[in-house]
Amino acid sequence: MVRFTHWITTLCFFAMLVSGLEIVVSHPRFYWGETGNVLTPPLFSIPIPASRATVPTGYGYTLPDQNGWSRSLHFQAAWAAVFIGLLYFLWGLFSGHFRQTLIPSPADGGSLLHEIGEHLRFKKPEAGEASSYNTVQRLAYLGVIFVLAPLMVWTGLAMSPAVAGVFPWAVAMLGGQQSARTIHFFGTLLLVLFVLIHVVMVIRAGFGSRTGAMITGRAPARKE
Repeated sequence: MVRFTHWITTLCFFAMLVSGLEIVVSHPRFYWGETGNVLTPPLFSIPIPASRATVPTGYGYTLPDQNGWSRSLHFQAAWAAVFIGLLYFLWGLFSGHFRQTLIPSPADGGSLLHEIGEHLRFKKPEAGEASSYNTVQRLAYLGVIFVLAPLMVWTGLAMSPAVAGVFPWAVAMLGGQQSARTIHFFGTLLLVLFVLIHVVMVIRAGFGSRTGAMITGRAPARKE
C-alpha cells in the first residue's frame, strides 16, 4: 500500500506542479485578503512574463495562454491525490503503519539534534538505516502528511467560489481567497523543497537499489 500510494501521489504531484506553474504564469502576482486584480497592489510578484496581456509584468510580450488545459489537469490530479491520500490515511490508521513506522519513540528524542545536523550535511546513510526511518525522516513525513498536505487541500478548496459560497468560514479563517492562493503557493514551495531533499537523499543512499526496492518491495541485500 505504501508503494502504491507513493507512486500514484508522485504522478499526481508532478501533474499538479506542471499545471500549477502554467496557472501562475497566467497571473504571476499574489495578494493578501479577499480580492486581488491588476488594479490591486500585489503583496509580491514573480518576475516573469504573463500569458495575459492585461496583467502588468514589465515585459513587452506575453507567453502562450495554457490556462485551459492546465486548470483542468490541476483539478483532476488534485482530486486523485486527495482520494489516494485518504486511502493511505485510513490504511495507515487502521493497520498501525503510522504508530509503528512514523511516530518517533521517546528514545529517539535524544539523538534528534545530532541527526538533523547529519542530514543538513546530506550525510550518506549507513546500510543498517535502510530498514527503518530515522527521526528526522519521521518528523518530515508526519509534517507533510498531517500538516502540509491538509493545508494544501484546504487552501486549494478555499480558492473555489462554490466552496467559498457554502463554507465562507473556511475561507475567512485563511484571510480570504487571495490569501488562500498565496498560502497555497508557499505550501507548494515547501513541498518542492521536501521532494528535492528526498531525491537527494535517495541518490546519496543508492538511487538504483532504493528506487528498485520502492518498486518491487524487496530491500537490497546487505553486504556482510
